[in-house]
Amino acid sequence: MKLVDSYKEAFTRYVDFSGVTDRAGYWFFVLANFIVAIVIGIIAGIIGFTPLSYLYSLAVLVPSIAITCRRLRDAGYNPLLILLCLTGIGSIVVLVFTCMPTKNA
Repeated sequence: MKLVDSYKEAFTRYVDFSGVTDRAGYWFFVLANFIVAIVIGIIAGIIGFTPLSYLYSLAVLVPSIAITCRRLRDAGYNPLLILLCLTGIGSIVVLVFTCMPTKNA
């Protein structure tokens, strides 16, 4: 799956918490999201409009949660484990779980 396709898929399936997302699709989305956030941060710094970065973060919040839930399901874990991100150490646990290979049903 390509970088742009993964990014677009995350935004087109942003309300789909029940499907699955493979490891490559998830990490391509994370990489694309990181690149876009850096570019928006640079642009916001140049034009002096820092709320632009906050608006982007808000816009990508639900798609990020949805794709992480789908990735956790694909790795064989309960998607509610994303609630561990509310704690400090839980974010590391979710990171490790998203790195796990796909479980065959």
